[in-house]
Amino acid sequence: MSRIYLDHNATAPLRPEAREAMLAAMDVTGNPSSVHAEGRAAKAIVERARAEIAEAAGAAAADIVFVSGATEAAALALEGRDLDGAAVEHDAIAAWVSDALPVDGQGHVEVAEPGRAVLQLANSETGVLQDLPRGLALADITQGFGRVPFAFDWSGVDMAILSAHKFGGPKGVGVLILRRGTDLAARIRGGGQEMGRRAGTENVIGIAGMAAAAKAAQRDLETGVWDRVSTLRDKLEGAVENAAPDLIFAGRGAARLPNTSCFAARGWKGETQVMAMDLAGIAISAGSACSSGKVRASRVLTAMGYDSELAGSAIRVSLGVETTEDEVSRFAEAWSSAYRKMRARAA
Repeated sequence: MSRIYLDHNATAPLRPEAREAMLAAMDVTGNPSSVHAEGRAAKAIVERARAEIAEAAGAAAADIVFVSGATEAAALALEGRDLDGAAVEHDAIAAWVSDALPVDGQGHVEVAEPGRAVLQLANSETGVLQDLPRGLALADITQGFGRVPFAFDWSGVDMAILSAHKFGGPKGVGVLILRRGTDLAARIRGGGQEMGRRAGTENVIGIAGMAAAAKAAQRDLETGVWDRVSTLRDKLEGAVENAAPDLIFAGRGAARLPNTSCFAARGWKGETQVMAMDLAGIAISAGSACSSGKVRASRVLTAMGYDSELAGSAIRVSLGVETTEDEVSRFAEAWSSAYRKMRARAA
């Protein structure tokens, strides 16, 4: 029986449109900084992709800076700035900001001074959505892009970051969206690529794949694909709750991403659950992929007020646009069976 992949918040499978665009870009030989015909052909791929990603993100092409991913985008945007964040932010953000912003039990963050704050659009572990205040210094839209509506121009934020592999593009490419007039000092210096904001030959193949994935992700959002996924997520939660009425669902009372469920069974370590599901042929996680494998309670759940035992007992299940009802049922059956065995051993 084929494996089931329910870890889309860690990375989404490569979209066929992205694969096709990348294969086509592989046949273009030139360096996009070269002035000959081959170089101009490569440059055309980059600039067409810049315009397509800008359109999908509700920005202008001149706002788009290509980088290696959201982590680099965060470093480029935040180094040297004194900004506040919350303890629920991704590690890529937490490395650069304080955790001064308060978090409530549903994972909502209170922002008093948007101009000196950083805030995520959606949490990678719980799926909890935030209301981004106008004038926000930086928004991490990595998990929300293509799953919930967002447009950079109407959001009123100064900067935003995202990574291609979260919405079906390739790994190793992302963008910083920069409102015109926002100061930015290049961290990688050398050539004048990306209008002097990030030196180095552009990842033409990755950029082409990112643009194709961004267009496909926006199409899915506009056609209501995620409504079906949300229904599957709710069925999954109902099924595991029937097997384990004592489950705690993080952020369930808040607006969430349509694909994300985070729940905890006290006394059953999250990593143990992940291994049990892996042996059953199902991929899930015990939190952010960047923190996976570290023996510690979820920093996100701890910030929401969960004790360390409960926070360490949580898993995240994140669905995708191609997830089927049968896959959800198979997960619920496998998890429920493992849960019953765990409780029998503990009795």
